[in-house]
Formats: sequence, structure tokens, C-alpha cells
Amino acid sequence: MRTLFKNIKELIQVRDNSVSFLSGTEMKELPTITNAFLLVENGIISNYGKMIDCPTISVDKTIDATGKMILPSWCDSHTHIVYAGNREGEFVDRIHGLSYEEIANKGGGILNSSKKLQEISEEALYQQSKIRLEEVIKLGTGAIEIKSGYGLTAEAELKMLRVIKRFKEHYPIPIKATFLGAHAVPDTYKTKKQAYLQMLVDEILPTIAKEKLADYIDIFCETGYFSVKDTAFILEAGKQYGLIPKIHVNQFNAIGGIKTGVNYNALSVDHLEIMHNDDIEILKNTQTMPVALPSCSYFLSIPYTPARKMIDAGLPIALASDYNPGSTPSGNMNFVVSTACIKMKMTPEEAINAATINGAYAMGLEKEVGSITVGKKANLILTKPINSYGFIPYSFGNHQIEKIYLNGKSW
Repeated sequence: MRTLFKNIKELIQVRDNSVSFLSGTEMKELPTITNAFLLVENGIISNYGKMIDCPTISVDKTIDATGKMILPSWCDSHTHIVYAGNREGEFVDRIHGLSYEEIANKGGGILNSSKKLQEISEEALYQQSKIRLEEVIKLGTGAIEIKSGYGLTAEAELKMLRVIKRFKEHYPIPIKATFLGAHAVPDTYKTKKQAYLQMLVDEILPTIAKEKLADYIDIFCETGYFSVKDTAFILEAGKQYGLIPKIHVNQFNAIGGIKTGVNYNALSVDHLEIMHNDDIEILKNTQTMPVALPSCSYFLSIPYTPARKMIDAGLPIALASDYNPGSTPSGNMNFVVSTACIKMKMTPEEAINAATINGAYAMGLEKEVGSITVGKKANLILTKPINSYGFIPYSFGNHQIEKIYLNGKSW
């Protein structure tokens, strides 16, 4: 199957030589081609350039993109979209002044979601969650990571991971699975945290390895949840089963988790709303991607990741949605990109780079997606007619998507 996109007003995120990720001042550079063509063969980008150089060849389909732009699909490296029910009652509690921690202390938060998830069947969980997956695909997400963490029992955590595995089998986008059993301590282990962590290692990790249910292992390193010592324990156990480390860290407090993540070569450290100068220094010249989740800050009214300070210090940044029922009930990456510009003072170029190539790296998918590069998947966003790519974050309440293409096919 050969598809030709022609008369593209601007082809965005063009990388002749695919890069792994962008850091510091590199993030300000967003290569584009105006009045361009793009050729897709069997779902893969095979050629692109100026319209004046468009090859005269036989194709199966020609798409005229006059006045419109094409960019790679969003790469969302941090979501929790496999969950049951919702937590809209907690939304009202926050309006009445309760904090995230206060809600958790009265039985809300992650434990609220885990109770619902433990009671639901795998099939019902799949049917509920696939609606959210299809929703974010229509909003431009062309690669996604999905975490467990709302089960908090061996049976329920594996149920979540099996749903994610089914998604991998039935949907045409790259999907990565992360085991986040150490998301919170369940009530049954309230005074036995170490026993809970040992259960995750002894009862769940062997099954994950046997059934190939996860790519990554994660933990919520935070005051009141899991310590730096707990984090090292879980990441070490995961590595024994071939799971690459990631960490939820520095959301409310900085307790040393970033250093632990770097020591374990974590692929990403996520949240980072609270960043000390020492944390920034630790991340310099590493292969660990800092991931910011601005929708979470927006929804919880907590600080935003200090992206400007981090980029100016030479660090890379990826953007992700954190789609989950408690702190970010939205997976709209268009809104994430807008919020990064409006609240985190990222330029449109930096935000688009963070949500494409750097997001791909944060999932280990930088060789497959995230840029317009020969040999990568043709997972693409065709915009509506717009003046410039800056209009994408500018129009924060709307998306500028006319059509989504996955593997070169309209979706």
C-alpha cells in the first residue's frame, strides 16, 4: 500500500538522522519543510521533501493537504487508563478544600480505585478502558504507555496487565506496559509495607515474566507511600526479571528518589513538580528522561514542573498526560502541550519536541515513532487548515486535528 500526501503546508518534526532525544537548547529547534510531500509505503515513512521534488510514481492513494500541516502523533509515556469507575466525588472534595493527601487519608485516592478494580471482571475492565484508549487515539496519541497500580493484589494487578496485553494485540499503535504494584500500600498490609513489597516480588513478578505482561517497573517514591529504600528494592527486583526501571517521584516532596532512579539507569523519572538544584544536577549527562505531567498540576492545583529552569540547565523534558481517575481524568495531549506553553513557559517548539521525540524515548520507542523520519511508523496528525504550528498550543480549548493516520491508514 503506497500513500502520497501532497501540498502539505508544513511538514513538522522532520529528522533526516533520527535522534534519540533532545536536551537543553536543542529543544528549541523544530525542523520543518514548507510546501511538502510525504510518501508512506506499507505503513512506513519512505520519502518526503519539497513538492518541487515530489516523485512521479504510481500510488494507491493521494491525499491533498493544501493549507494543512502534518506532524508525528503524540507519544504519551505516562498513563493509567486501565481503571474501573471514576472518582468524581473526590473532585468535589477538593473544591471543598481537601488536599490530595487528606482525601487519601479518609479512604479515597488510589485505594478507592483499587477497591473498584478488584471487584470488576477482566472483560468489563477491558470494555471500560478501551473507550479511553480509543478516545486518546482520536485526540492524536499514536504511542502510549499504560501502568497497572490500581489492583494492589496479585490477582487484580495481573488482571490490569492482561488487559493492557490485549490492547497490544488489538490496537494498531505501539503500547508499552508498566508494572506499578508499588503504587500504594493496601489496607490489608497497612502495617506490613515490607511484606507487601515482598509479595509483589514473590507472587507477581514471576507471572509477569512468564506471560510477558510488562516492559517496565515503576514505584511511587513519595512521603507516605514508598521510601528511597523501598524504591531501590523494587527496581532491583524488577531488573532481575528484565523490567526497565521508571519512577513516580518528586510530586509533593523531594526525598532522594531521583538519585536512586539515575543509579538504576531508570528510563524516566516522572512528575517532578518539586525540583531542587541538586535534583537537576543529578539528571545532567544521564540517559534518564525527566517527564512532566502538566495536566495533573492543573487538576490538583499543585506546582508545575519547573520546565524552563530544567531546559535552561541543559536537561531534556518529555510531556505526558498522566491520564488517571484521581488526579488527571483526561488524556488529551493537545491540552498537555498547550498547558506546558501557558503554565510552564515552554515554547511551542519545545512542547512539540517534548510530546513527540522525547516522549517516544521515554517509552523506548524512539526508533519507531516520534518524528518524520524514513523508516519510522507513519503515525501522523493531519491538522485542520491553520496559520502555524504555534496555533496548536495557542488554541488550548480545542484540538486542531482533521484526521489521524496510524501506520499510514486513516483511523
